Amino acid sequence: MKHNSFNPNFQFFKEPVNFNKFTDKSLLQYCLGGTLYMPGTKDILQKILTKSLGPLTSMVMCFEDAIKEEDVLAAEENVLSHLEAIHTATEQQQISIDDIPLIFLRVRNTEQFARFASKLNAKHADVLSGFVFPKFYSHNAKAYLQQLSDINAAFGASLYGMPILEGRTIAYRESRTRELNLIAEIVEPFKDLLLNVRVGGTDFSAIFGVRRGMNISIYEILTVRDCLSDILNFFNRDNNDYTVSAPVWEYFMAYKQDNIEHLLEDDIHQSLLSRSKIINPAIDGLLREVLIDKANGFVGKTIIHPSHIKFVNGMQAITREEYEDASQILNTSGGVVKSSKSNKMNEINPHRSWAQQTIKRGEAYGVVENEASYLKLILG
Repeated sequence: MKHNSFNPNFQFFKEPVNFNKFTDKSLLQYCLGGTLYMPGTKDILQKILTKSLGPLTSMVMCFEDAIKEEDVLAAEENVLSHLEAIHTATEQQQISIDDIPLIFLRVRNTEQFARFASKLNAKHADVLSGFVFPKFYSHNAKAYLQQLSDINAAFGASLYGMPILEGRTIAYRESRTRELNLIAEIVEPFKDLLLNVRVGGTDFSAIFGVRRGMNISIYEILTVRDCLSDILNFFNRDNNDYTVSAPVWEYFMAYKQDNIEHLLEDDIHQSLLSRSKIINPAIDGLLREVLIDKANGFVGKTIIHPSHIKFVNGMQAITREEYEDASQILNTSGGVVKSSKSNKMNEINPHRSWAQQTIKRGEAYGVVENEASYLKLILG
């Protein structure tokens, strides 16, 4: 798989790299991009086998909120059937592991996870990438992670976990710090099994009885912003090596391919920040939120519609100026140097963590020439 290959005519300054589920975790954790959630009952087998999922590179089949409780067993059988068929197709060389999106399963709870784990075999583990753990709290974190560790040991596999931090214990200010401290302590011994930390933006909004509109980013909802800020504080520090995915964008709206030539030379960041119309309210709102996601250190985003994929992944790319600044920082031993554009100072030690993350993001999503290149990539 390769990010941002939906526009074959686009010229990158530096191309994204290829990746699959066996890519080293230090890079793979930056490669999730727009992760599409869908019900576990959905039949997408033929789309996977015929490689007709477009730019989709990571997906979650859900046993939790996306389906009714009475449909869980049917969803489990559907997923197992998918994994079995995909593995058979790889053995028969009908499809390569490089063509299979990263497939994760969002379990319902620890009990359902344990029951489902008993149905897995080594063939399933060969094509599965891991599990998503909803409502991940200090009281159930160890159970989730130990079960995951046991599955990996049983099959000699590399299946990852992605906890979702949500719920009242984290939402409520009086309990948040203690809960995040406890979770951070519990997950530390299992760090190598955690590919990504996810956040429940919709869940937090529901707790406070709010919902953002198309013209409002999640960061303008004060109570939710505080939750996200504290999660980043715990899991995006320069010494802990986690990545945190941004919350879901709930709106989708198609756009027409015609009459967009006038957009392609625009400075997308300036247009978004000034709230000038670019495409339509739903997509402009998504782009604006992704811009703020990136500024705060989130990597990738939960999505609920395939039309979001190229917008999220396109915006994950870095500019040539960012790439050159990051490279300069990582190749200088210390002190302060003038940037290659002579428009800023690069302090080597304070900016090193940013530079390391920026280079990883560039490997995963590519390096574009400048900010005008984003719309050329996405819409060109």
